Amino acid sequence: MTKVFIDGSAGTTGLRIRERLSARKDIELITLSEDVRKDVDARREALNAADIAFLCLPDPAAAEAASLIDNPDTAVIDTSTAHRTSAGWVYGMPELHGQRARIAASKRIANPGCHASGFIALIAPLVRAGVVPKEARLNCFSLTGYSGGGKKMIAEYESADRSPLLKAPRQYGLSQQHKHLKEMAVVCGLGNPPGFSPIVADFYSGMEVSVQLFNTNIDEIKSIYKAVYRGPVIKYAEAADESGFLSAAAFSGRDDMEISVNGTDERALLTARFDNLGKGASGAAIQNMNLLMGADETEGLVIG
Repeated sequence: MTKVFIDGSAGTTGLRIRERLSARKDIELITLSEDVRKDVDARREALNAADIAFLCLPDPAAAEAASLIDNPDTAVIDTSTAHRTSAGWVYGMPELHGQRARIAASKRIANPGCHASGFIALIAPLVRAGVVPKEARLNCFSLTGYSGGGKKMIAEYESADRSPLLKAPRQYGLSQQHKHLKEMAVVCGLGNPPGFSPIVADFYSGMEVSVQLFNTNIDEIKSIYKAVYRGPVIKYAEAADESGFLSAAAFSGRDDMEISVNGTDERALLTARFDNLGKGASGAAIQNMNLLMGADETEGLVIG
């Protein structure tokens, strides 16, 4: 029986992880009562008692939590941004070349960011194949449901007297300093982070990340994706189309991801669709946990 502790189980990511683990018979969940769940000593004890600890906390708190662990047998999966490009931490995206084995052998795993997951899934294999140059300057457009903003944003969107501005999609990250940019560049091996346009819209969960390439070989790109993304979690879909539309909510509630390519050699449109709380957060974290346990990596996940 694997002992698991979720530090930050009250947040959206922690709640989804707990929900996904609730039916597992191979997990013993370590829990803290409400009156001590923020107590440092209680958390330290729980973290060090766990075989696997999830950190579902803001960056500073996640860094602090990691420093509390001195048990060499405790494996950590950090869902924050704090360690995604840090030395000694393995980036938790099994579909990247050679990454599945690295994750399974690691004690420190940094879970990918939601927007970053889509961009990296689209671009990393193309950089590795030499289709996209390392010095390329790319643009990324990403639609997300409002649950990606956490409890405060969820309450804002679901309030009875909310602002009418929330009825329309809202662009953010206007400073071009979004916290996912560093991992997008580093993990893909790019010399420049992409121009990035994230947009939150009036639907609970789902994500659609797109990158456009010009003057490329669309058949070569499709061949690369077909070879890399055979499942079980990320799959390539030939000419994904919904009567000329692609909905960002198509994978809401699920933990898998769909990669598609549309357009022409002159203007190719690469798209990744998934759930910002699924493969973009909690689903990815559980997939990484399964690899650590030596279990089927889709155990406890919702796969379409």
